[in-house]
Amino acid sequence: MTFFLSWHETNKYEINYYHYTVVIDACAKTTQWTKALQFLGMMTQSEVESNTIAASAVISACEKACRWENALHILSVMSQSRMELDTIAFNATISACAKGNTWERALQLFSDVAESEADTMTFNATISACESSGEWEKALSMFSVMTQRKVECT
Repeated sequence: MTFFLSWHETNKYEINYYHYTVVIDACAKTTQWTKALQFLGMMTQSEVESNTIAASAVISACEKACRWENALHILSVMSQSRMELDTIAFNATISACAKGNTWERALQLFSDVAESEADTMTFNATISACESSGEWEKALSMFSVMTQRKVECT
């Protein structure tokens, strides 16, 4: 993070959403969820408009680190900020809930995803959340809905 800021000060280049998003994505891929969250905050503080891609990358970092509360918070902030809530953000948050054994939250998020937008990953993450919490009846019910909607099973 220090390098990022000193580079900006030394070179006097304008840092835009693309730069922040690339750094956030790199943090997400290396499970540096706290740094990803810090960069998202810096992005907002520097008046660079946060975007769905950057926020979704932070949610993915939180999911990989089993930080479901943080993932839910970021999704909530995205909604309040009128950012587009895409399938990637929902899927990562549902997966974070699965890792946190919070199947109720996963089902709630699933119900928030538009029927036409729920994809294989959405169903898999929700079924996994139910399964990891011992809610096999709910998992079976989700699988039934998945086959009714003709969503590809993997």
